[in-house]
Amino acid sequence: MRVVVLALTLAFVAGQPHNLAPDFAAGKTYVYKYEALLLGGLPEKALARAGLKVSSKVLISSTAQNIYMLKLVEPELYEYSGVWPKDPLTPATKVTSALAAQFLTPIKFEYSNGIVGNIFAPEGISTMVLNVYRGILNLLQLNIKKTQNVYELQEAGVQGVCKTLYSISEDEKAERILLTKTRDLNHCQDKVVKDIGLAYTKKCPKCQQDSKNMRGSTAYNYVLKPVAHGVLILEAAVNELIQFSPFNEINGAAQMETKQSLVFLEIQGAPIVPIEALYLHCGSLKYEFSTELLQMPIQLINITNLEAQIVEVLNDLVAHNMERVHEDAPLKFLELIQLFRVAPFEDLEWLWSQYRSQPAYRQWILDTIPAIGTPAALKFIKVKYLADDLTVAEASQALIASVHMVTASTEAIKLFEALAFNNKIVENPVLRKIVFLGYGTMISKHCVELAVCPAELIKPIRDLLTEAVTKDETEDIILLLKVLGNTGHPASLKPITKILPIHGTQAASLPMRVHAEAILALRNIAKKEPRMIQELALQLYMDKALHPELRMLACIVLFETRPPMGLVITLANIVKTEKNLQVVSFTYSHMKSLTRSTATIHALVELIINAAACNVAIKILSPRLDRLSLHFSKAVYMDIYNNPLMLGASASAFFINDAATILPRSIVAKTRAYLTGAAADVLEVGIRTEGLQEVFLKNPTLIDNVDRITKMKRAIKALSQWKALPNSTPLASVYVKFFGQEIAFANLDKVLIKQAIVLATRTSVQEMGANAIKALLSGVSFHFAKPLLATEVRRILPTAAGLPMELSLYTAAVAAAAVQVKVITTPALPENFHLAQLLKTDIQFETEIRPSVAVNTFAVMGVNTAILQAAVLSRAILNSFVPAKIVARLDINEGYFKIEVLPVSLPDNIAAVHIDTVAVARNIEDLAAARITPIIPAKVLQPISRETLTSDIVSSAASISKSSEIINQTVAAPIFIARPKAFQFEKKYCVKALAIGLNGCFKVATDNAAFIRDIALYKLSGKHSIVLSFKPIEGEEIERLEMEVQIGTKAAEKLIKQITQSEEFVEGRPALTKLKRILVLSQKNVTSSSSTSSSSSHSSLRSSSSSSSSSSSSSRVSSKAISAAASARRLRSSSRLSSSRAVSKSSSASSLASLFSASSSSSSSSARVSKRVIYPHKFQKNHKIQALTSQATGVFKSRSSASSFEAIYKQNQFLANEVAPIISVIFRAVRADKKIMGYQLAVYLDNTTSRLQIILAALAADNNFKLCADGVLLSKHKVTAEIAWGAECKQYYRMFTVETGLLGPSPAARLRVALNALPSAFKLYAKKIYDYIPASMLAGLIKGKDENSANQLSFTLVATSDRTIDLIWKMPTRTVYKLALHLPIAMPLNEIKDLTLFDGLSDKVHYLFAKAGAADCSFVKDTLTTFNNRRYKNKMPLSCYVLAQDCTDELKFMVLLKKDPFEQNHINVQIADIDIDLYLNNTDMIVKVNGMEIPINNLPYQHPTANILIRPKGEGISLYAASHGLQEVYLDRNSWRVKVVDWMKGQTCGLCGKADGEIRQEYRTPNGRLTKNAVTYAHSWVLPAESCRDTTECRMKLEFVQLERQVNGQESRSYSVEPMLRCLPGCFPVKTIAVTVGFHCLPADSALNRPESLSSINDNSVDLREKAEAHLACSCTAQCA
Repeated sequence: MRVVVLALTLAFVAGQPHNLAPDFAAGKTYVYKYEALLLGGLPEKALARAGLKVSSKVLISSTAQNIYMLKLVEPELYEYSGVWPKDPLTPATKVTSALAAQFLTPIKFEYSNGIVGNIFAPEGISTMVLNVYRGILNLLQLNIKKTQNVYELQEAGVQGVCKTLYSISEDEKAERILLTKTRDLNHCQDKVVKDIGLAYTKKCPKCQQDSKNMRGSTAYNYVLKPVAHGVLILEAAVNELIQFSPFNEINGAAQMETKQSLVFLEIQGAPIVPIEALYLHCGSLKYEFSTELLQMPIQLINITNLEAQIVEVLNDLVAHNMERVHEDAPLKFLELIQLFRVAPFEDLEWLWSQYRSQPAYRQWILDTIPAIGTPAALKFIKVKYLADDLTVAEASQALIASVHMVTASTEAIKLFEALAFNNKIVENPVLRKIVFLGYGTMISKHCVELAVCPAELIKPIRDLLTEAVTKDETEDIILLLKVLGNTGHPASLKPITKILPIHGTQAASLPMRVHAEAILALRNIAKKEPRMIQELALQLYMDKALHPELRMLACIVLFETRPPMGLVITLANIVKTEKNLQVVSFTYSHMKSLTRSTATIHALVELIINAAACNVAIKILSPRLDRLSLHFSKAVYMDIYNNPLMLGASASAFFINDAATILPRSIVAKTRAYLTGAAADVLEVGIRTEGLQEVFLKNPTLIDNVDRITKMKRAIKALSQWKALPNSTPLASVYVKFFGQEIAFANLDKVLIKQAIVLATRTSVQEMGANAIKALLSGVSFHFAKPLLATEVRRILPTAAGLPMELSLYTAAVAAAAVQVKVITTPALPENFHLAQLLKTDIQFETEIRPSVAVNTFAVMGVNTAILQAAVLSRAILNSFVPAKIVARLDINEGYFKIEVLPVSLPDNIAAVHIDTVAVARNIEDLAAARITPIIPAKVLQPISRETLTSDIVSSAASISKSSEIINQTVAAPIFIARPKAFQFEKKYCVKALAIGLNGCFKVATDNAAFIRDIALYKLSGKHSIVLSFKPIEGEEIERLEMEVQIGTKAAEKLIKQITQSEEFVEGRPALTKLKRILVLSQKNVTSSSSTSSSSSHSSLRSSSSSSSSSSSSSRVSSKAISAAASARRLRSSSRLSSSRAVSKSSSASSLASLFSASSSSSSSSARVSKRVIYPHKFQKNHKIQALTSQATGVFKSRSSASSFEAIYKQNQFLANEVAPIISVIFRAVRADKKIMGYQLAVYLDNTTSRLQIILAALAADNNFKLCADGVLLSKHKVTAEIAWGAECKQYYRMFTVETGLLGPSPAARLRVALNALPSAFKLYAKKIYDYIPASMLAGLIKGKDENSANQLSFTLVATSDRTIDLIWKMPTRTVYKLALHLPIAMPLNEIKDLTLFDGLSDKVHYLFAKAGAADCSFVKDTLTTFNNRRYKNKMPLSCYVLAQDCTDELKFMVLLKKDPFEQNHINVQIADIDIDLYLNNTDMIVKVNGMEIPINNLPYQHPTANILIRPKGEGISLYAASHGLQEVYLDRNSWRVKVVDWMKGQTCGLCGKADGEIRQEYRTPNGRLTKNAVTYAHSWVLPAESCRDTTECRMKLEFVQLERQVNGQESRSYSVEPMLRCLPGCFPVKTIAVTVGFHCLPADSALNRPESLSSINDNSVDLREKAEAHLACSCTAQCA
């Protein structure tokens, strides 16, 4: 029967559409028991948690249609900080009493059909209390559908509009309706959340889905009872769980758990009576943020007297951070920030008026103001700067900090706008840049919080940009483009596009750096609207008319839009046909580097380009692009990412070049960080050096020389439509971006440099420097303290109970230093001294510095309001204090320098880091009763095992190697107890350094929750400490540490310990010495071994490593000499092979074999290639080749019998017997007991034998450790050195030989190391290093078995070509090769072959780099090699060629070539107003300067005014004018050569080309047209003649050729699109060549035959290609025109 009744009831209810909603009858009051519990912490029990509990009776009654009253009765608040669930909650009676009046005040709310509407409350009810009411009303929010039992909808609630799943069932026996609804807090249409400090991050939704580091859901369970007009809520239970982890969820997560309970108690007959007050509208059910936005979760401050409290904290910070930072200074600084945030603007002004004149207080206030984070900070800075209360430096610092710390809002944007247009700001260029860039940043931060950002925000910037373009103000355009780039607003795309060189002539006429800034400004827009930018960037990239640098910038922008696969493949297809190698290299390297990305496989595809697309694109392109040298533009990308920790970083660098110079024109480097599923561009730096190198290296006197420009232009005006290249503006610029926002940039040009020079030479500046020196002489002491709020990242979101949950990260730091400096001069300086007098005095600096720093980092999760806090807090504290007292003395005249480190009072800990995690509960009414509980309770802290290790390493004064002595080592017996027990670890390492009298200890301790789960979050939870300390050793007091350096004749006077020959260089006992010599001689006679044969004795090693004498420096060897040398080597090789089987290997050989056998044992048999297969040639030593050459030619010059190392060494083992040391250095510790400890170093030089000797000896009388190093320059191609160390320099020694030579035809250099034994440490660390070498580095190695010298290692470098080298490493049983290793620059091999490395080494190295950087063009026989190394055969006409010239408007130089009737070359070089002619007259070389012949005997010739040098070279003459752009011009009988300096690359033109590395665009005519024919290209650079009567001219001209023939059956006229060489009228050709030329065809009646039409024929398309005749030589009649 009950079932029938219930069914009828449900049917009746279903028939009434409005009766499923909860019903509260009019005139009655429904009483419920309400409880809400919030707990935060780790999910496991027996660990500490923090939380709150709200308990009360809830009364609900109806007052009008759909209007209800809600009142709390007997409200109570509880705090919780303890071990869950053991510890009880603590009543918060004081805060309950403080809030009782608000809780007991009834509120009104709209309620209809189960939906909560607007809320009304009297004035005086705080937002926090209203949010608690919202948490209660949230339980009444029910959307019950009459036709469905299970359904899903987006439902409004306290936390916003979120996805909610309903499930309805019935309990037939109890006549109840059971309703369950679940809210997914990760899928909300309108989620209530507030992020602070995250405006610069890019979030990754896919990362959130996959890694699940933050998620939340709420489950509601209702028991409903059907009543007459609806349903009655009998019970409501809520269980909400929000979990968060900075790592992936699998690594653990902390959680915030909210439980609510609403239980029906009774129905009362009397309704709730509202209070006599006006009820105001207070919003809806949606949570509203209040004072928690300004309240830090780290501490609660009970503000009773705001001004007094600010003054108290300020006094504390100033007083306790003078000499040293107080450990609580960061926390006090945060407290000051909190007080400033709640202070009204008037209080800030009052505080400033009180302390503005006190520097210490003033600095603390100015450092704190930006950290307020509200518009009040900007207002304060604005008001004070305009009132002249702030200097420019102070205002700049405060504004830069405010830009990133102040929360963006409309008010803040208006303040920046007002500052940007203020005249005082506009007049200061530094502040103007800061304010404008900050203006754009503030708009960007504001737009992050808005779904649609209004375009009106950027309207003032757009208007200014339009005005700047109209006025052609380049600097303003660049600044405003940077501002628009900072905003990243999609509406800024239109004004930026107008600046790009794709819209009309106005944009095209702007400087290229403006176009570059416009492209870079698209990057932030690309992050928001990638599809919009992709089309524009691709259009720019495909425009081949654009400068290559702009196209490469477009490529950067394109990849930042995360292009899809199709777009990347399109880009690859463009690269396949691209002719500009700079663009090709940049795009290819960008794709290639992205394929190596590791982050893409860890769910970061939303943040960076998909590596799969680039992988496919790379396979389409040719692998030969990998071989492009570093002269071409490159993009480099690398990253590292740990998926379980959701932590990573990436770095990218872009090297952009527009010509093949060694240094790139611009470099952009960027770093990005990945953390907790988000990414941020941390730092980006861009440097542009275009033209800077040229400014410093070229001759500045050329700039204003008008005569020479007129003269050169007259010479080239006849070239067909010659076009000058644009000048590169001498400019260096740098910009810095922080979190994707440009914060500063600077341009360096000639004007700025001149202004800086003028400023530096002003009398006031010099007086300032003199006053600073005078202050130092009288003694200066100062101190400073600098606080910084480095991090404030917060996320605030409501819980189901209406209280806010916060996740936050704070980092605050305070650094301080006290410095005292005093300078004493001997003799004392006069009152009015010159700076040059300082160099002639003995100067002593006395400095004491006491730097210290304190850093606090807080990570918080819990409830945070202005009244109460309950959270889990992790605090990391870093304190460091490193005092030092140093005295330095410098006497330049005497060559003396001394530095002393004096003892200071050391703190207990030099540096200490402490980390602690606790559960905190506190309220504003009773701060003294705050409860703080360690997250791991004390009872759990009993250790599983504890190990304490103390090792003291004693630095003995008797040996340089430290001997270890374990002073104490105690290992407690393991205690095994039942879980749960905390993981506890503690170790202490101590080292005694007797040399400096200090005992250093490093202590590590941890007590964490890893015993629960061995994962990252649990390892971090608990207590951790790292401590570094130094203490003086008792009984080993050190008064000071000294280092003395004496250079010159007085060096010997400083030596403390005298070293005699008998003491230092004793070969051993006489009997053993003789025996060793006999054995060595007999071994040599039997085996006929070479000079490098192995030997186990000290003396035999020296002898075996010696070489034959050599003195000739020439590298040219006759064939007979080489043959003789080869025969001798073959004989020695065969002897060595036969003897190697007979002689047993020494112990060192076995050591070496065992060391390297493991590294090569894994080589496959196919990889074990014999050395003779790879290199059939032997190493030919240059010094021996020269000796053989000298013998063969009879010009043998011997140094002496002492030319070998052994002979020189035996003549005088100790150089101190004959020469004084040139340098002496003393390191010593001055002890209290007067014992001598330390080391002395003496350097001796014997110029007669080119020998250098260095002796390092211990000063202690009982320490016989010494290090002896001897080096001898045996020849210009060989250096030998010996290093021995240990007791009396006899324990270990090595012999080093460096020599140059030939390996086959290739120049080579070899390093050989002979040794007697390998220390065990060497073998150990060699194996460790080998294990760490990446496999990719070993992939190209070829390993082969070979029997080499048993006690010798050798490393050979072979230059096989100008861009590749081979490396050969020989070990006793292995030979390893690395073949064809590509170099970034080309090596001048010819110069290397003739180079004597050890004769003027620095000059030679500089010479090599200059040669490597220069571009080389040459002509030998009939083959021309251009600057870009493009070779083609060219039959040169008897004409005047432009070989090379500066193609900018400056026309720094021009090189012309003319062939005379005898086809001999005549070169004319024009530099400034100087004409230089180089030519042959019969067999003699002629040099003329401005028409005056310079006899060959007078060479070399240095021009008196210009930096031009002419000298003989080989069989010809060379001209050098590097400062004018010409590295060298060379001419001999059969060839010529032109070299331009590195900074002229890309700016030249002529027959030799542009020197830009673009071999695909080599054939460019004077008008810039790209031809396909080498002959046509060469002829285009012929200078046409004006008259055939002038015999000095070429009697030819360039003209378009007409071809009359039928095309497609019609009569037409065809004209060559490129002019061809033809003889002048009245002349006839005597030599011709057939050239294939393109023709453009028009109808026969076309008007193109008019001269004005023919001038533009080369702009037309090619209709057909035919061969035409070009003239190479002409003969003219006497009657020619």
